[in-house]
Amino acid sequence: MKHVSDLSRFGLFDAKVPRFTSYPPANWFSEDITADHVRTWQSTAPEDAEISLYVHIPFCRRLCWFCACRTQGTRNDAPLSPYVDRVLAEAARVRRGFGAGVRVRRLHLGGGTPTILSAPLLDRLLTGLRAVWGFDHIDEFSVEVDPTDVGPARLAMLARHGLSRASLGIQDFDPQVQAAIGREQSQALTQGVVDDLRGLGIGALNFDLLYGLPFQTAQTLDATLRAALAMAPARIALFGYAHVPWMSKRQSLIPTDALPKPQARLALFDQARRTLLGQGYVQIGIDHFARPDDPLARAFHARTLRRSFQGYTDDTAPWLVGLGASAISTYPQGFAQNIPMTGKYAAQVDAAAPAIWRGYGLSTHDRRKADLVEQLMCYHAATLDAEQRADAGIMADIARIADRFEGAVTWDGARLEIARWAQPLVRLITVQLVTPAQDTQAERTYSAAI
Repeated sequence: MKHVSDLSRFGLFDAKVPRFTSYPPANWFSEDITADHVRTWQSTAPEDAEISLYVHIPFCRRLCWFCACRTQGTRNDAPLSPYVDRVLAEAARVRRGFGAGVRVRRLHLGGGTPTILSAPLLDRLLTGLRAVWGFDHIDEFSVEVDPTDVGPARLAMLARHGLSRASLGIQDFDPQVQAAIGREQSQALTQGVVDDLRGLGIGALNFDLLYGLPFQTAQTLDATLRAALAMAPARIALFGYAHVPWMSKRQSLIPTDALPKPQARLALFDQARRTLLGQGYVQIGIDHFARPDDPLARAFHARTLRRSFQGYTDDTAPWLVGLGASAISTYPQGFAQNIPMTGKYAAQVDAAAPAIWRGYGLSTHDRRKADLVEQLMCYHAATLDAEQRADAGIMADIARIADRFEGAVTWDGARLEIARWAQPLVRLITVQLVTPAQDTQAERTYSAAI
């Protein structure tokens, strides 16, 4: 690759920075934000507000070693039914905070493993949510699917409730890589789930792949990518594996000496990127790819692309309501996160109390910075409006970026743009917009080279 020495000089392979699925990053959240703040935020939503719902199912039948998400293993279904009941109780409580005319436009089930729920439990959950919120105006209903923990009955139930998009976790098809990350999943099994989904009329499929995994090589990643492309997904999320065993103890099971070095990781991504572009996919932000006719690609070209805790999205709703343990809600005024531990979450819901744990209230200055962060993460460029240019703090940050990354960025007084070769530096550049005093806590940040 060209410019590797320049990327190294700017610190790509050494720095630790937030992932930036939000500004500010989640490690700024505090318990100063309470349920009272959230109730006020909800009450300001217009009577006919369009909102999105996210439901977090934290349970997994197996705990994949590579994962750093908030998940909880269970070998039986005992905790699942009570959890569904509590999510529905929380949903009813949260619904009372909004006006009668709000309309749900998006519904997403994430995890964890949402498809760990049996068909009857999925029916109970979705029927209950529909009764509480009303789903007459939904544009998209999406679910994260683990091909190893789903079956025809569950897929049919999801389809019955209007499933329109499925996101399948794959990671890598190479047997040696799978064994090293604790996730065995054959290509044939995945193909079978893809066929079942398409047989139910669900053609909008997203695949999640990882690069930077132990024992992964250019050849094995290419084979995985070719196998995935043969299944013709609408979108591919090509995430960099983040090895953070201090945050996720299960990652200590992964052989560190088998992980590719930072420069090799970058080469793996670049190889995969060129393959996907060659197959007609459009690159979206730092790690997503979509077919040109997919809504995500259309949003990218229309410059309506957004970035949230769910990654890149074409969802423009200002209100994203998170339900379930650890779920994060987004409001125009700020963020609110639920209690992450399922036991404490259950106790709070059973006591008919809000499940809010912490959050962050956005100032005008924060919103200006959040817009710049989102523009950079989505488009590798940001155009400042008059208010942003009049903000002395932001202008100081931009001046620092232009000086520190001279040659990698251009700044003409109104627009900051990252050179094509320097785009892997985007998170390292974006972190300069974070207040230095709250900058990077090592245990809560990730390598910039992912």
